[in-house]
Amino acid sequence: MVANRERVLARLHSRIRACTKCVYAGHLPDAFPIVAGKASDRVMIIGQAPGAVEVTTGLPFSGRAGAELRRWLAEADIDEAHLPYRTAITKCFPGKAASGAGDRRPSPAEIALCAPWLEAEVALVRPRVVLLVGTLAIERLWGRVPLSEVVGKSRVDDGRVLIPLPHPSGASRWLNDPANRVRLRRALALVRRTVRGLDNAASAGRMHPST
Repeated sequence: MVANRERVLARLHSRIRACTKCVYAGHLPDAFPIVAGKASDRVMIIGQAPGAVEVTTGLPFSGRAGAELRRWLAEADIDEAHLPYRTAITKCFPGKAASGAGDRRPSPAEIALCAPWLEAEVALVRPRVVLLVGTLAIERLWGRVPLSEVVGKSRVDDGRVLIPLPHPSGASRWLNDPANRVRLRRALALVRRTVRGLDNAASAGRMHPST
C-alpha cells in the first residue's frame, strides 16, 4: 500500500513539475515548480514559494532561509536525514519584490492557480503535523492573524496539527523583537513535543498526534 502511494505521489510530482498555468496566464515568464517529499512523511512543511537558490538546486528550502529553517528543525530534533515533506503555497519562484527587499509575494491569482496542487498533496500524503512557515501559509490554512498571536500555538484541523512559524528569511525583521524570539522557541518546543507524540503513538500502535 505504501509503495502504491509513493507511485501515485511520483505521478503527482511529475504533473506539478510540468505545470505552466501561471506562464500561460501571464504571471510568470518561466515555470519551474519545486516540491520534495515522500507519501509516508508524517510532517509537512508549507512555505510561501521557492526562492532563486531553489531554482538552481531544484529542492525546496535550500537557500539561506532554508538553512535557517533547518537549524530551527534541528532545535526541534528533526535532523537533515529526516527532513519532512516540503512544499509551498505556490510552487514557482515569483521573482524579486519591486522594492528589492526579498522575493515578491505571489498574487491571489497565482495562489488560486496553484491551490489544487497543494490540496492534492495534502490529500495524498495525509500529514499528521503541518508546519506553516510564514504569513502566506498561515493565512491560507489558519486564517489572517498577526504572527505574534499564533507563533507558539497549535490547533487541530481535520485531524492534522497545525503549527505556525515565522518566515526564516533574513529580510524579515519580526525576529528582531526579543519577545518574538521567545515565541519562536516556544513554537519549536511545540514541534518537538508533537513529533515525539507521533513517535510514541506509532510505538504503541496508535497513529494520532499528541499536542
